[in-house]
Amino acid sequence: MKKLTFIFLLFIGFAFSAKAQHDPSDQILSANWDVIGSVDFKTVKDTEMYAIFGPEIKKYANKPFELEGYIVPIKDGMKQTKFMLSTLPINQCFFCGKNGIPVMVMVELTEPIKFTYQTVKIKGNLKLSTANSMDVPPISLTAAKAL
Repeated sequence: MKKLTFIFLLFIGFAFSAKAQHDPSDQILSANWDVIGSVDFKTVKDTEMYAIFGPEIKKYANKPFELEGYIVPIKDGMKQTKFMLSTLPINQCFFCGKNGIPVMVMVELTEPIKFTYQTVKIKGNLKLSTANSMDVPPISLTAAKAL
């Protein structure tokens, strides 16, 4: 879990501050991703970072929420039930040399989905966590289904 949290924090740490140099035609733009991107983060110590949720995202908390994006696996395998959903394909991530890290959310599906490099549409309950983001993903879609 610590490895997952570390990877997630690297993604969100840069997601809101980096100006990416991505192929604009690959980026998913939508009103729902704008809601997700409105979250700010406050660093308290080197080991503590907390999400600051504004009224825009809070009105969707614990309600069905739909996002289209790219699967970023956190475990090996062709079938995925728990992964990150991103606005950019995995081949355009910071670690792959393309600059910048996209906004992402944790997805927990009720049924596995086959990994793909194409976009997927996901609908689940939007969960917001005020816990330390170093330990718990601040934004997730739970009990989710692929559409």
